[in-house]
Amino acid sequence: MQTGYEHEEEKQGELGKTSLPRHDRAEVALRMRTGGPAVREMRKVFTNTKDVKALCSTCARIVENFSKGFERTANKNFGGGNTAWEERKLSKYETSEIRLMEIVEGLCDSSSFECNHMVEEHEEHFETWWFKRKTKHPDLHKWFCIETIKVCCPKGMFGPDCNSCVGGAERPCHGNGRCDGDGTRGGNGKCSCDSGYEGEFCLDCSERYFSEERNDTFSLCKECHPSCTKCSGATAEDCEECREGWEEDQEGTCIDINECSNDPSPCKDEEYCLNTDGSYTCNVCDRRCSGCKGQGPGNCLACSEGYKDEEGTCTDVNECELPDAVCTDEHQECVNTKGSYRCRCASGFQEQDGVCVQQPQPEESQEGPASDAEDSETASRVTEHDDL
Repeated sequence: MQTGYEHEEEKQGELGKTSLPRHDRAEVALRMRTGGPAVREMRKVFTNTKDVKALCSTCARIVENFSKGFERTANKNFGGGNTAWEERKLSKYETSEIRLMEIVEGLCDSSSFECNHMVEEHEEHFETWWFKRKTKHPDLHKWFCIETIKVCCPKGMFGPDCNSCVGGAERPCHGNGRCDGDGTRGGNGKCSCDSGYEGEFCLDCSERYFSEERNDTFSLCKECHPSCTKCSGATAEDCEECREGWEEDQEGTCIDINECSNDPSPCKDEEYCLNTDGSYTCNVCDRRCSGCKGQGPGNCLACSEGYKDEEGTCTDVNECELPDAVCTDEHQECVNTKGSYRCRCASGFQEQDGVCVQQPQPEESQEGPASDAEDSETASRVTEHDDL
């Protein structure tokens, strides 16, 4: 009779082998492949039009997923309950082809054609690295993507031959930009400079920046004062040319132009001017103002109709309190509003054809009290019912 552990050993016996039987390997490989003639035709198109930068990105993603799969399968537990047995079998599983295939099968999403195509095309390289190269070449990205299938370059290099970027591989573009094709077999190696830098080597300072430090391999550019177009330092006194909205004073310093002091004002009649560094803004006056010099009712040049000046501030006129009545029709009353007023019919009257007429009074019923008593009794009964 077999023990539970012997039965588990028989079930997991294949883990001790370094490779799968040929028919099992074919089955696993088949699962890694996708589609029939239509997909194979797509593969041809992909191969002929492939973007070398995209190939490197795909390879890097595969390597990243391989590392995740390696970690995911690192402590796989078979649930046998026998620690000694698990240690023995896990040590064999750790380097087995079963583990490799489990990792490889999780490298790509089923919808990623480029990824699945690359894995299928180079399946044998994963086996070679797993069984023969992993110890000597632990960096899979370097061994697989750069040295073996040659779709990537080391950082700081570009193109089919992995030439060094401008400025050298250690500091592409002298640390002040991005090298086109960096790390891939594509690109032209030209620099796209960071803000503040320009030129083929990203060593020159662009407009509104000045050079604080520079030699043949290093450049540090810093931003000029906001008042400068060109400068030799960081302050307004270091400007070589003033920006629009600024002007040079007698001491050669760029100072702000106050456009709001111009006559006439650059703003419209119902707007006031607010000066800013190098510019200005036009803002709408308060509704209580007829022309203004600033924000709020205290900066009005004159008060709008319906408002009056009280100690320098425009306030509402209460037309309803004026000596001469403004609502003159019979049975009307005045209602004050902000900047104006309205007339309405007095209480007990309603407007009909533009005239306030008295509302008819409802006639009192002689049986009213009795009816009210009945309603009260009914309500009482309902309340009592609700309480139940």
